[in-house]
Amino acid sequence: MKVLVAIKRVIDYNVKIRVKPDHSDVDLTNVKMAMNPFCEIAVEEAVRLKEKGVASEVVAVTVGPKAAQEQLRTALALGADRAIHVQTDERVESLGAAKALAKLVDEEQPELVILGKQAIDTDNNQTGQMLAALTARAQGTFASDITVEESKLQVTREIDGGLQTLELTLPAVVTADLRLNVPRYAKLPDIMKAKKKPLDVKSPDELGVEVASKLALLKVEPPAERQGGIKVGSVDELVDKLKNEAKVIS
Repeated sequence: MKVLVAIKRVIDYNVKIRVKPDHSDVDLTNVKMAMNPFCEIAVEEAVRLKEKGVASEVVAVTVGPKAAQEQLRTALALGADRAIHVQTDERVESLGAAKALAKLVDEEQPELVILGKQAIDTDNNQTGQMLAALTARAQGTFASDITVEESKLQVTREIDGGLQTLELTLPAVVTADLRLNVPRYAKLPDIMKAKKKPLDVKSPDELGVEVASKLALLKVEPPAERQGGIKVGSVDELVDKLKNEAKVIS
């Protein structure tokens, strides 16, 4: 069974985000970039399926600028067998990424596609669902457990009332949630081996898709700074401030 894993290059989650002075976008100058944390979970799950003998090949894919090859090499170091880079300098939204991935799914014909449930930069939570629709495949979102049995796939997902288990018929698309697994760290020998693993570069034109965003980014604002708290002397004073100053009660 071939597994295709989609990953995304984002600002490292430990980095404090800065907004450009003109508020046109996020400032990426000298900012550390990394693989989206949910994508790391997706890669880890694909590699574990291979280690169990369920998957025969793991292919890592990304859509983004040339610098995103660094994240593909990370996926290769974590255990992916080869990588495909759809290279573009355009700002790619969810639908553009899903269209590019759909073309690669048609070419590669993987039985299973795993993505992170969302990226921490846009938080859209759309690409996996769009990909499933474009490829007419069964989908299991927010997976906290995956079990493969012959041509069937059981996906356990967290819902408001507890846990829900779905049975999907392969081929399928799955999006990984936080509690699916704990990603491993890449070892130095694996990082060195990753440099020799195949990485195929394609353009959106080669795939016959347009990935440029149809949305215009108008303005980016940093979150409002938190105000310091105050101490009140009584419940009556607290109620008065909530009612007349904060105006959160009436």
